[in-house]
Amino acid sequence: MKIVFMGTPEFAVPSLEILLDNGYDVPAVVTAPDKPGGRHGLQVSAVKQFAQTRGLRVLQPEKLKNPAFLEALRELKADLQVVVAFRMLPEVVWNMPPLGTMNLHASLLPKYRGAAPINWAIINGEPETGLTTFLLKHEIDTGDLLFQERLPIGDNETAGELHARMMVLGAQLVLKSVQALERGEARPLPQSDAEASHAPKIFTEDCQIDFSQPAARVHNFIRGLSPHPGAWTSLDGKKLKILRAEKELSDVGQLPPGSFFSDGKSYLKISATDGYLNVLELKIEGKRHMNVRDFLNGYRLA
Repeated sequence: MKIVFMGTPEFAVPSLEILLDNGYDVPAVVTAPDKPGGRHGLQVSAVKQFAQTRGLRVLQPEKLKNPAFLEALRELKADLQVVVAFRMLPEVVWNMPPLGTMNLHASLLPKYRGAAPINWAIINGEPETGLTTFLLKHEIDTGDLLFQERLPIGDNETAGELHARMMVLGAQLVLKSVQALERGEARPLPQSDAEASHAPKIFTEDCQIDFSQPAARVHNFIRGLSPHPGAWTSLDGKKLKILRAEKELSDVGQLPPGSFFSDGKSYLKISATDGYLNVLELKIEGKRHMNVRDFLNGYRLA
């Protein structure tokens, strides 16, 4: 079976690798165009870098409806397209192969449709999430379901840590789904729109911490945005990203929400409505990511 693989970030690499390692013919990989910047003048996607190590043909269209790209795609005569963390496809692309186009999504669809399912699941304090494979159709993340895999979210787990776990499990689910499609054993099921929730893209301005909330909600917000894009507040007029913290509930001597206090050596705490956030890892504007002891060792709090 011929499979055209479409993906861009590191999250997609294990899925491509597992297909190749299991003998699938991948005549080409479709990924994002190179961008200016980086060490060598260009930023190259993780998928492209890996594809080149395996000698794969790489297509990088600026526009997915470009006639030359569409013709190149048709000439590949793929049986199936597999999409992992790419971008929204036009129908002329996703409807091209006989078996259609399969997508891996980092949630238990129809929950958390959208660009940031891992972040929003943690921000909302979900105790579990999962991975879903489904067949693409017109509306984003609404296609018929193939397989799902559930996994718990740790009480202190960050988005980055969950991302790393899902990257590996997602590859295994992709392989299982491709094998089922190849054997004609897949039984796609429609999603229930009534059970849908959304996970929109997160922008920097959305990441400011509101300490006038319970400590548990602030804690979930911090870990749901760690390490990227990073939940932030202000300290001495500088942007301070908090990348890891512990919640401490207390009704004794509570300071106004958002108050900083520290011994200047080992701890830095910020008050919420029913307790504190004990900061463990942070990054202040213009400095590197560091633990709180290293930060306090070199920074004098006003």
